[in-house]
Amino acid sequence: MATGSVLAVVLVTVVALALNALYPPDLHRLAPTVTVTDRDGRVLRGFLSPDETWRLPTTPADVDPLYLAMLMAFEDSRFRWHPGVDPLAVVRATGQMLWHGAVVSGASTLSMQAARLLEPRPRTLPSKLIEMARALQLTAHLGRDGVLSAYLTLAPFGGNLEGVRAASLAWWGKAPRRLTPGQAALLVALPQTPAALRPDRHPEAARAARAKVLRRMVGAGVLTAAQAREAEAEPLPAVRQPMPFLAAHLARRLADDRAPGDSAVIRTTLDAPLQGRVEALVRAHAMALGDRVSVAALVVEADTGAARAWVGSPGLLDTARRGAVDMTRAPRSPGSALKPLIYGMAFEDGLLHPLTEIDDRPMAFGQGYTPANFGFAHHGRVTAAEALRRSLNVPAVAVLDRVGPLRFAARLTTAGVTPRRRGGLGRPGLPLALGGLGVTLEELTGLYAALATDGTRRTVWARADTPPPAATARVLSPGAAWQVRAILAQAPPAAGFAPDDATRGGRTVAFKTGTSYGFRDAWAVGLDGDHVIGVWVGRADGTPVPGHLGRDTAAPLMRALFDLLPPPRHPVPGPAPAGLLGALRTADLPPPLRRLAPPDGGGRTAGSADGAGVDPLRLRFPPDGATLDWDQAARGLVLEAAGGQRPYAWLVNGRPLETAPWHRGAQWQPDGRGAARVTVVDSTGRAASAAVWLE
Repeated sequence: MATGSVLAVVLVTVVALALNALYPPDLHRLAPTVTVTDRDGRVLRGFLSPDETWRLPTTPADVDPLYLAMLMAFEDSRFRWHPGVDPLAVVRATGQMLWHGAVVSGASTLSMQAARLLEPRPRTLPSKLIEMARALQLTAHLGRDGVLSAYLTLAPFGGNLEGVRAASLAWWGKAPRRLTPGQAALLVALPQTPAALRPDRHPEAARAARAKVLRRMVGAGVLTAAQAREAEAEPLPAVRQPMPFLAAHLARRLADDRAPGDSAVIRTTLDAPLQGRVEALVRAHAMALGDRVSVAALVVEADTGAARAWVGSPGLLDTARRGAVDMTRAPRSPGSALKPLIYGMAFEDGLLHPLTEIDDRPMAFGQGYTPANFGFAHHGRVTAAEALRRSLNVPAVAVLDRVGPLRFAARLTTAGVTPRRRGGLGRPGLPLALGGLGVTLEELTGLYAALATDGTRRTVWARADTPPPAATARVLSPGAAWQVRAILAQAPPAAGFAPDDATRGGRTVAFKTGTSYGFRDAWAVGLDGDHVIGVWVGRADGTPVPGHLGRDTAAPLMRALFDLLPPPRHPVPGPAPAGLLGALRTADLPPPLRRLAPPDGGGRTAGSADGAGVDPLRLRFPPDGATLDWDQAARGLVLEAAGGQRPYAWLVNGRPLETAPWHRGAQWQPDGRGAARVTVVDSTGRAASAAVWLE
């Protein structure tokens, strides 16, 4: 007898396994709508499924525990222990049917309902038997939480709403994590007959169904009578709320980049409440500027590059502003917005100090290039810091002439900026200083994130479910980045704003603006120590907006966006790195750093009475790109230069050698292995550098 029982069990098991293999559960409807969320799981934007249904993925962790308790008490009180079919409910329902001759109550469990939602069938006895088998199968395949997730994702809630998350967003405009008892009761009731219980169309039926659930909850001990009375008094939703539609451009981009097999939920680094406030400010600002003006904005963490808000236009559906164009990714001329990197490179190379004087006067550079300042006014001799703060064009071109346009373009690439020049041909030239290339707001914001920290490259990123880009490439030395921050922190305030030190809370924003040729693009990028904010204003079709300057149109919005953020923990410019050459006056600097000579040495070749006979300055040792043996270098290295006009000044990694003699050579005692940059500057301000590696 025992042997027969064992054989029977074995036979049933084999048959069950065979049927399971032959007829696996169809889970294709569990492929939900692609949903983009913020860093805390709040929905930014969902996408309709192919059958035009809002089917947002939902798990038990996404919903209020009170709703789950009420759902199980109403639908399936023994859900946590039965295998998918409740035998006690089956016995009860069968007995009632035999006694009364008709169906009095059902025995459907949540698992059986999930099976029916996955494979809809007519409500007949054979269909019920199939649902029971499928319920057992689903519990075995997915586990109880998996089955519950299937129900929470697929349950119908009226119209094209499926799942608890979609229903909560549509009826109350919020995620289902925090529900009132009345809201939870309505969500329990609606799937019974969703078309007949829609609260916007059949409020009395919805109110009666909710009351029935609440009475059952009192009997089950889930709610007190007082809680049930308060819940019955809650108003019903009268209209459907629009589904979340935040960060529309970024969400579309991430959804399009989603690979087959990836999760349907794309979690970003954004902050949904902040995103909503930023979008509202951008929209209002664009409306104040004109019918065709578009605006884009990025809010990024300085130390990680993680985006907190991402706005590609004032509105995706705003056709007058070409709102479908994501202007965070559109290459546009940055105007003067790249000048901080030019000055930073000169600081790093030892060509300039913030107190170095530069002539701001009409000048002719190579190939007859004669830049002019905005408004065609000139200011005579100014310091490098003043020239950068006032965004003077001629000094910036003079500095780039010394740094080298080719080196500058290469450094932009290191910083993650793709220098796009018209035609894409030819060597980079001095017009790069004034915006003679195309960059994107995404790239420019990432560049300023490097300036905001230690000079290491920061890539702007937004996918929280993928590893962040590694910050390894060096854009500027920490000292040069600090000098740039300190200068920009003293920039005149944005139009309509008081100076930072006069405002409540004292937030200091170091920022730079830019205006492209012909008033086509206005920019402002700022940093407060914790965040970087980039703003672009213009027309998406590239037509001019006369009179729109970065300082007047982009900077006020940038400054207003900073007011949405908490006070910074690391105010700018921050502590100065050790080893920077300090000076209170230009006269305190070494002679070669007191003044940047004009490109022609003041009308003749530098160092020559008649304009001829001076060899170019060059480094004889060490050669550029050399790898030096540390054992030998540790005993000291002799640096040697030739050409140019003596005396020379010597710098290593932007710091003057303390014992540097003002002649053709100097003694350098390296302080450790790794990369180093050796620079020699002659008395006219010309420089030559070499990058070496000590190992």
